[in-house]
Parts: sequence; C-alpha cells; structure tokens
Amino acid sequence: MSEHRSEPSLLYAAKRLELAIRAHLDDMLRESGVTTMQYTALTVLAHRDGISAAQLARDSFVTPQSMADMLRLLDSRGLISRRPNPESKRELLVHITDEGRELLTTYADAAAAIENRMTDGLSARQVTEFRTAIHAMWEHLR
Repeated sequence: MSEHRSEPSLLYAAKRLELAIRAHLDDMLRESGVTTMQYTALTVLAHRDGISAAQLARDSFVTPQSMADMLRLLDSRGLISRRPNPESKRELLVHITDEGRELLTTYADAAAAIENRMTDGLSARQVTEFRTAIHAMWEHLR
C-alpha cells in the first residue's frame, strides 16, 4: 500500500510562512528591546500616523487590551506619543516619534533582507502576483 502525500492546506502553508517570518523578525529585533509586535505597530504608524489605539490594534493584529499594554511600553521608551484627537477630545491619537522612526530606519535594511530572502528565486512578476493574491485573500476574509 503506497502512502499518498497531498500538498499541505493553504491555511497550513500560510501559518508556516508567518511563523518563519516571525522567527526572523524576532532574531532581527532581539537587541533592540522591541518585540516583533511592537515593531509591527511602529511600521503601521509610520504609514498611518495619528490613528486611534483601536485602529492601531486592528492594523497590528492584536487585541485592544494588548495594544493598551504595548502603547504604555512604547510611550515609556519615547517611540510613540499620544495626543487628543482635535475632533474628539476624549480620544487619544497615537503618533510615532522621531525616535520611533529612527528605530525603524535602523532595522530597515535587515527587514528588507528578510523579505528578499523570502522571495529569493521568485521573479519580480511572481512577487507582484503573490502580493496581489495575498491582498485578495485578506479582502475576502476581513
């Protein structure tokens, strides 16, 4: 009786890729004192500065409770600041500081190297198609 091995499910393959990326980011950031999740939040703020903590939590893939703890740590390190929303004084908006941008700049080449290693062997077209497919899958599930 021959054993039939099918391809792993796409869900499994996506999770395996996520965990591999996470391990490389953890290694990259080890000496920075910043976790991968904190780094992710900073990258979100670098693209969408001045958003609510709730939106930052959604965009950073963490719960609002985890984000509250994370913001306290990032604020204590001077990597973010929180200021009242001019449209709603009760809401604080989160901003990346110059120190936060400097940290991202420090790790930009290393992060790019991880992405380049991940896509090594793929053509530019395959990378574009992969990015498009991932975005479409995300859109269908959100």
